[in-house]
Amino acid sequence: MTKKEGKPWPLGAEVKENRVNFAVEAPPEKTCELLLYKKGEKDPELCIDMPRNEETGAVRFLSLEDFPAREYEYSYRVGEEIFVDPYAGKLSGTEKFHEIKTDEEHQVRGVLYVDDYDWEGDKRPCIPMHRVVAYSLHVRGFTKHSSSRVKNKGTFAGLVEKIPYMVELGINQIQCMPVYEFEPSSKYVNYWGYGPGYYFAPKAAYAAGDPVTELKDMVKACHRAGIEVVLEMPFEGNTPRIYMEACLRHYMLEYHVDGFILNPDVMPVEGVYSDPMLRGLKLLKHQTGFQNVMRRFLKGDEGMVGDVIYWLRRQAGAEGYYNYIANQNGFTLNDLVSYDAKHNEANGENNQDGPDYNYSWNCGAEGPSRKKAVMALREGQRRNAFFLVLLAQGTPCILAGDEFANTQKGNNNAYCQDNPTGWLDWSRLEREKKLFSFVKALIALRKAHPVLSQEKELLGMDQISCGVPDVSYHGTCAWQTPAEVSSRQLGVYYCGRMAGDEDCFVAYNMHWLEHEFALPALPKGKKWYLAADTKEGLLDKEKPLDCQREAILKDRTIAVFLGR
Repeated sequence: MTKKEGKPWPLGAEVKENRVNFAVEAPPEKTCELLLYKKGEKDPELCIDMPRNEETGAVRFLSLEDFPAREYEYSYRVGEEIFVDPYAGKLSGTEKFHEIKTDEEHQVRGVLYVDDYDWEGDKRPCIPMHRVVAYSLHVRGFTKHSSSRVKNKGTFAGLVEKIPYMVELGINQIQCMPVYEFEPSSKYVNYWGYGPGYYFAPKAAYAAGDPVTELKDMVKACHRAGIEVVLEMPFEGNTPRIYMEACLRHYMLEYHVDGFILNPDVMPVEGVYSDPMLRGLKLLKHQTGFQNVMRRFLKGDEGMVGDVIYWLRRQAGAEGYYNYIANQNGFTLNDLVSYDAKHNEANGENNQDGPDYNYSWNCGAEGPSRKKAVMALREGQRRNAFFLVLLAQGTPCILAGDEFANTQKGNNNAYCQDNPTGWLDWSRLEREKKLFSFVKALIALRKAHPVLSQEKELLGMDQISCGVPDVSYHGTCAWQTPAEVSSRQLGVYYCGRMAGDEDCFVAYNMHWLEHEFALPALPKGKKWYLAADTKEGLLDKEKPLDCQREAILKDRTIAVFLGR
């Protein structure tokens, strides 16, 4: 082994053939040492001084040549403090989920590895945002339950085993909750992964083998199936911007990920867009506007029509928003229509945690029920919720498991539930085949009709001089938007010629009474056909309406009509 001067950038440990470059930030007034441990040993074998170089500010660096990197782990000692390299791309000592290592033992260390992964010509799918159907999941919780029937439960490899299922469902993007080495909590199980962490290193507890290789295998397998991989990166508020941007570049270059979900309060997305290396990736943000409006509309609140029109039309654009009615922070879709109140007692906080305002409705009974009327109403409301998400013009996102009515038993804040409450119960897929088939068919309907997912935001104007606007809104009378506060129904007419498609009319009746909808007149030679509704689901053979002037929708029903 030969010690060389090295280089101050990039920060972290860079392994190149027989040479390793170490660079770390350290205060100029303190000493800095590189500690090298033989794998499996408790104490460092080598302590190498990293002297200050005035020309490189607060960065210390050195290079080791002819050094067997695969045999060693490392940490730094600055002054009297030993710490893990925040830029480490892989850690040891974190293989067991929620196992807390004491600082005094220094068992968590950086691992040196050679990046010789074969991507086999991997290419990003680069799916346009208006064509994306996203699927939000927790890597561990997705397959950890015994009912998942995968070999490597709760891991990146386990997720790969479920790719055929996701392809069958029709989604083409997965949004993963934190997959980096987040720190466990001494007070509770940090199941979700928010909080401080070693952001450059994929979580070893999420891997059946090597986490670096396994995460790359997962991304490559998803890409082969036409599925994008987006990682949630909720950095802490005091994280330096230069660190955050370097971290995103790391996952983009080393893991070929397709985008990130960022917290705009911590990391302004506009600044990331200006980074030429990150340009073209999907940079997304959570927003609850669509969720809250559609939940209230779903349960029949008055005065929602104007807001519903706004969210049905709105595109993600450069803002990076996407549409969901359920995500991990709140009720699952099944619980949204099964509980009026949260039931977080198992979290140990006296049911004080989690959002109090869920805009949910239990359909007549709190929690599980055997009443046929209640169960039928819930089934219809679940379908309506999927209609609201998948028929809106923006980018839809489904919470994993909602397509087979997964439940958390009323817990709307399962941040500490690393158990069957927080895991997907795949046995429900067998019981909810009808719901799964409905969601699968509805996704296929969206993909088959470009009029339902257009590239640019619709303006309510006749943009191509075809005689009708790109989108228009109707009620009991055609061409008249329902203006009454008490109205809980809306008809939306999409001009097919704008997208090279058939005309489409979607009727929403969220009232507990049936209502008539006036159908706009189609060009000569065309008729309205019923393609889907809440009661019957997706029709195998679309049938022309007996009356072409109006349609009667039963209570709490959404229907899709195609003009051909």
